[in-house]
Amino acid sequence: MKLLKISNDVGYFLDKNNKFKPIDSITKDDLLHLVNLILTGELDFDEYDEEKIKNQAHQIVYKSIQEKLQSFIDRRQEFIDESERIYLTEYEKYKHETSEIIENKDELS
Repeated sequence: MKLLKISNDVGYFLDKNNKFKPIDSITKDDLLHLVNLILTGELDFDEYDEEKIKNQAHQIVYKSIQEKLQSFIDRRQEFIDESERIYLTEYEKYKHETSEIIENKDELS
């Protein structure tokens, strides 16, 4: 699935409705949506090319977002592993607390 594309001299991003919108209208919620998509699957985007984007604002925004998303893609597995470690720690803590509650309940019975 393509997240960013360049077409007709304009940079676009994929919004929550799976429609491409001009890159200069992107919001932080849109960025979060793109990051979540990266975590869930294989995605790609058109590489930044100054010659293909005529609007200077689009050039700056597109280049910046494309670089950040590529960095995130490159570190995706590291991010997933770290999230799982954090979740595992909380799960183990909850599991331990739950077993103590059950043991105390059994002792009172």
